[in-house]
Amino acid sequence: MTEVKINISDLKSEGGDLVEELANYLKEKTQADVHTSTSDIIIKGDEETVSRGYLRVLLRKFLHKQELKDYFRVIGGKENALVVKEIKITKEE
Repeated sequence: MTEVKINISDLKSEGGDLVEELANYLKEKTQADVHTSTSDIIIKGDEETVSRGYLRVLLRKFLHKQELKDYFRVIGGKENALVVKEIKITKEE
């Protein structure tokens, strides 16, 4: 049994519905236990279905589908953790 945490604190600013959609999307694709807390989504399941690489691809697909790919990116956190981070847009003068 593997457990992966996804930090979604930056994504929360887009609204609670988006977090619920993401949780449902991950549950549908991985067939694993998906729990949401205040700033994390925790996924528990088999080694193959909840590997960090596979979850990273699913998160990217979700962001693309929601047209948020230009504003957020997925980076690796600590061991068995991923972070959905807001992209800082710098203004050129």
